[in-house]
Amino acid sequence: MKLDNSVAAVVTGGASGLGAATARALAAKGVKVAIFDLQKEKGEAVAAEIGGVFCEVNVTSDESVDAGFAKARAAHGQERVLVNCAGTGNAVKTASRAKEDGSIRHFPLEAFNWVIQINLVGTFRCIAKSAAGMLTLDPQEDGERGAIVNTASVAAEDGQIGQAAYSASKGGVVGMTLPIARDLMGEGIRVNTILPGIFDTPLLAAAPQPVKDALAASVPFPKRLGRPEEYAGLALCMIETGYFNGEDVRLDGGIRMAPR
Repeated sequence: MKLDNSVAAVVTGGASGLGAATARALAAKGVKVAIFDLQKEKGEAVAAEIGGVFCEVNVTSDESVDAGFAKARAAHGQERVLVNCAGTGNAVKTASRAKEDGSIRHFPLEAFNWVIQINLVGTFRCIAKSAAGMLTLDPQEDGERGAIVNTASVAAEDGQIGQAAYSASKGGVVGMTLPIARDLMGEGIRVNTILPGIFDTPLLAAAPQPVKDALAASVPFPKRLGRPEEYAGLALCMIETGYFNGEDVRLDGGIRMAPR
């Protein structure tokens, strides 16, 4: 897909981290970018910086996502590109004993479901609604109508202690990539997923420097945290390369996560 000012894009989770880097990279190509996020102040700042539009969107709500797409399309027209970066996580053992008194507890099911609803169902909700819109577009010269990039995690394949919900949600994103690509292949819409490793994002910003240094040292090569711009670079490669379809690609410096 040729990226220029004739193309509109939606980036979920675009107010910070991987999403913001991708929004900036798309805008640098001339693409008209809409940012979906709950962080209004940050999202509006990024949108202003790149000449885009901010849409306050909760990906767990049909009504909120519908309103976001309506606002984005009113501003820029039907999107040909969707990048799903909205996500969250938590860390709770499936069952464990409290250190204080030895009492037994298990992963609260509402906390498990919360992660699934945002990371997995929220991603699918945005894909389904965006793809339905892409079907209204005329195909480009090569028959392409759109390109979708999702964000999973290396935890989809080697999740750590306490990551049952997170790993299940990201594993679900990986698992649905190929079936969705096959669902949409007759309409000229491609679907791919990135599995980031340990990235220097706001999630890690509050961590003490020794913790960051230890994480960086655990990466085989290069021994550093991933840069959001590197994620954005792979996302754009997936969008621009017409033969890239139905793939799940790790972006992790070769790391394989230990149990903890």
